[in-house]
This record gives sequence, C-alpha cells and structure tokens, in this order.
Amino acid sequence: MTSSEELHKRRGAAVARGVGSTISSYVDHAGGGTITDVEGRQWIDFAAGIAVANVGNSAPRVVEAVKAQVERFTHTCFMVAPYESYVAVCEQLNAITPGDFEKRSALFNSGAEAVENAVKIARHATGRPAVVVFDHAYHGRTNLTMALTAKNMPYKHRFGPFAGEIYRVPMSYPLRDGGLSGAEAAARAIELVEKQVGAENVAALLIEPIQGEGGFVVPAAGFLPALREWATAAGVVFVADEIQTGFCRTGQWFACEHEEVVPDLITLAKAIAGGLPLAAVTGRAELMDAVHVGGLGGTYGGNPIACAAALASIETMRELDLTCAAQRIETVLAARLRTIAERDPRIAEVRGRGAMLAVELVQPGTLVPDPAATAAISAACHAAGLLTLTCGTYGNVLRFLPPLVISNDELARGLDILDAAFG
Repeated sequence: MTSSEELHKRRGAAVARGVGSTISSYVDHAGGGTITDVEGRQWIDFAAGIAVANVGNSAPRVVEAVKAQVERFTHTCFMVAPYESYVAVCEQLNAITPGDFEKRSALFNSGAEAVENAVKIARHATGRPAVVVFDHAYHGRTNLTMALTAKNMPYKHRFGPFAGEIYRVPMSYPLRDGGLSGAEAAARAIELVEKQVGAENVAALLIEPIQGEGGFVVPAAGFLPALREWATAAGVVFVADEIQTGFCRTGQWFACEHEEVVPDLITLAKAIAGGLPLAAVTGRAELMDAVHVGGLGGTYGGNPIACAAALASIETMRELDLTCAAQRIETVLAARLRTIAERDPRIAEVRGRGAMLAVELVQPGTLVPDPAATAAISAACHAAGLLTLTCGTYGNVLRFLPPLVISNDELARGLDILDAAFG
C-alpha cells in the first residue's frame, strides 16, 4: 500500500498549494469515532470532517442506500428529469425544521451555495437589497459568502472585490462583551442597523445560532429571540445558518431550538447526507415560492445518490436518537474540559452545546488571545493520535466535534490524549 509520505510527495506535484490539510497522514478507512491511515495508525476523531460525519463515516444505512442508488442511476438532473428521492428529502426537511407553518425546500451542493440562495430568495421576496451579518461570522468561500464572512485570513485575503450591500454588526460574545446581556447586545446591533442601513432596506438578517469558524461563540441568552422579534416587526427575513450546528449536533435537531427561535429560512448542509455533498434551504412557503420558475437550481443540486444518503442519514439520526447522544457527549466532554480549565489558566472559557464544544486560550490573567499555545496543543494531540481542529477570529480556540456515534471508550481515550496535551 502507498505510504502517507509517498502520497504527500504526489500531492505536492499534483494538488494546488492553496488546499490545506490538518494532518499529513492519509486515510485508508474510517467509522464510528476513529480514522485509520494507510500505515494502519488509528486516530480518535474529534473533527467529524468539520461536523459532517454526525452518523459516522460509514453508517450502515447510508452505505446500503448509496449502493442501491448507484445501481439504479447516478444522475439525470432534477431540473431535467425529476425523481422521488429529491421530493422525499424536501418532505423530511420541511417536517423536522422548526416552525409549524407551511414550508418548501430546495436542494443544492454546498453550504456556501445554500447561503447564496437564501440571500437570493430573501432579496427576491422582499425587493430589498441589504443583508445584515455579524462579527466573527463564517458563511463560505464563494464571492458572496466571502463578503458575508468576517475573517480575512485565509478566507478573504486578496480575493476581492466582494459583493456589495453587506453590513456587519457586533455579535453577542459573552467572554468579550464586557457583561452585556443578550437583550443589550441585540439592542446594540439593531441600533446600528437602523441608523446605518435602515430597516426598510434590509432583506435578510443572517446569523449562525452558534458561530462555527468564528470560535464556537454561543450568544448570551435572549440575543437570538430579540433579533427574531425585531426582524418580524421590520419585515426582515430571519435566516439561521445551521450548516455546522444542524442535525442533532448541539443536542437538538437544530441549534435555534434551544431558545425556541423559529427562522423564516434555514440553511443546511454538512451532516445532512452522511458525508455526501448536499445542501438545502428550507423555509416559509410564501418566501420560497416567491422566486420565479427556473430561478433556483443547479446541475448537481439534489443529486440522487446524495438524496439517498440524506434519507438514510436522517433515519439513522432518529433510530439512534442522536440528539440524546450529543447530550451524552456534552456531559462527558464538558466535565473533562472544565477539569482541565481549573488547572490551566490559559483557558479563558469552556463553551458550546451538545457535541459542539470549545475552549478559548489566552495569555493567563488577560483576554489576549494565544494562538501559539492553541496550535501547539492541537499539534500535540495530533502527534498522540487525536484529530482536533482550531478556529476563531484570533486562531485561539480549540474546537471539538466528535461523531455523534463515538463510543464511550473512544471518547474517553480521546479525552485522555487531550488532557495530556495540556500538560
């Protein structure tokens, strides 16, 4: 079998340098809470392909569904010759997303594409141009979603000019907000929108209920409900970007459910199809149906193989009760992280929900970010066989996203490695 070293040399001669990887080992197979590389080394997986492998990397139902669909047909393009599985996925999404109103869904390929289409829908339905986003936000790597994203490096640097009519306001960031309540932080953001943009010009307010790449920032209680209330009163489409938080990751099907916030539109991707490329926008029927026929779509959107995988993935989530699994992981993982934090003054905060937890590292006694320590601890985890990720506007957050099917033993082994990495 080809070694990781040999594959890395081939990569250097074939793959664009701008495509990075967290580790230099190459995967042979994966499942449950582990990844095995081509040398046979096993890694405990606290990344889940960036919150994609919620049902695992080779969930039996997904594998069988994909095999069966490949034998029938791989592609016709739903816009040319439609098929049942696309309709069935939309039915499932309409049923499981928050809100008891009539809904419609449309399927796409990636999270960024879902976000772009949510903006298109909101602008078309309202006739307004402006989109409000938040500090520390991440929404994708396409031109529009780079404009929506807050972080310059590596996502935006020298890739402009970007799309216009995007307005950024402060996020509720309890660790760095100076004690602002959720309601106060929302009032601060709303005041800026009303003064600098004008509510009557705003098509959509777009927010991650828990920020992902921005640092797993959980807004203070009341922040999201206050924004939702304002959006309703102002005729602004409230869009929840649940691409990283969705599908049981936070201990609910969707993170906005923790505060009973019901979005007008919700963007979905990542864990929707057990690792196959699929994304969606789901929302109020009157908004989704406002767009003219032919205004939404794409050649590969709702590919039949991905749709088969999505149906099997959603059924697996139900069958294994993965919302409860995420809550179980939170109980174990959060307790261990707090124990580490008690002895390590570099940890300013343990935060997150469900199996979406993080620690923010700072210089002891301050709130000055410490990205060097964060990178060093993550590297120590990798050297010992634990796959971890960093994130945050300042590069000083360690984030933990284990597959929701990780076993108790795998979780414990991973935490032992993490504990040792902190020293």
